Amino acid sequence: MLEIAVVIPTCRRPALLAQCLDALLKQDIEPELYEIIVVDDAHCQETKQLVEGLASTQKRPALRYLPGSCAHSPAGPAAARNLGWRAARGSIIAFTDDDCIPSSHWLSAGAAALVDDIDGVAGRLIVPLPDNPTDYEYNATGIAECDFVTANCFYRKSALEQVGGFDERFTAAWREDSDLSFTLLAHGAHFTNAPGAVVVHPIRPANWGVSVLQQRKSMFNALLYKKHPHQYKQKIQATPPWHYYSIIGTLLLAAMGQLQRSKLLVLLGLGLWTYQTGRFCMQRLAHTSREPGHVAEMIVTSMVLPPLAIFWRLCGAIKFRVWFL
Repeated sequence: MLEIAVVIPTCRRPALLAQCLDALLKQDIEPELYEIIVVDDAHCQETKQLVEGLASTQKRPALRYLPGSCAHSPAGPAAARNLGWRAARGSIIAFTDDDCIPSSHWLSAGAAALVDDIDGVAGRLIVPLPDNPTDYEYNATGIAECDFVTANCFYRKSALEQVGGFDERFTAAWREDSDLSFTLLAHGAHFTNAPGAVVVHPIRPANWGVSVLQQRKSMFNALLYKKHPHQYKQKIQATPPWHYYSIIGTLLLAAMGQLQRSKLLVLLGLGLWTYQTGRFCMQRLAHTSREPGHVAEMIVTSMVLPPLAIFWRLCGAIKFRVWFL
């Protein structure tokens, strides 16, 4: 009898998915006790061939391929996970990501912690950090300190059914896991941790200036805040990013000086902007690589990030109709 369903959303990353599946096929529990469900949000032919090819070579554990809910464009990991757990036959749903490598004890340790009235279990996530990390790599390790990230967590299927699963308005891989855990807590769910349920989450290579593209995710902070203001302030961000607003304020001061033809205001605004932006850049470099290319990236992106981050936060406030700074 199936007890556990592992749900993996994927989107055009068959090589990474292959590594994840290889680890999942080597779990130290009876293969009859779990199934693996891959939800392909991109309807990628290579991904389909990979999963169905593996499924044809072995009977257990059961390995299933599900195309995502939208054939024309990705609907996001929240929608993909919902499709996966709703199709599951097991009473325990284990979530991980296609770029993760679960340990051989992952499923057994996570399932063992779901006892009595426990509805959710958070495993231990390991994010290896290079000796000379970039700003992107350094920040990526922060996920290991978060609670109930979907790279490594377990829920009872009945608990997911109670709240309807993930909110599919989170169309990017950002805050949808926090939203689910906050929602379950509000419905009286009980959680615990399973340190023995280990998943390694290698940091993927990123293009130059990746932090600029990531700012769009800030829009979903507004949705999480709207739904769970108290938990957001307590566990995500206690106050708005006033340092970003301050940097934008210096630019507005310089613009005002230009309109009023006041060289003093222009110089004052630009001087304050240079100081605050430089300090922001140095903070990002404090624990990261000093390679010339990375330093150049930090200089350029430090000038762009504050206004861009605030732009997306305000877009989220408008889109989700919430007062959110």
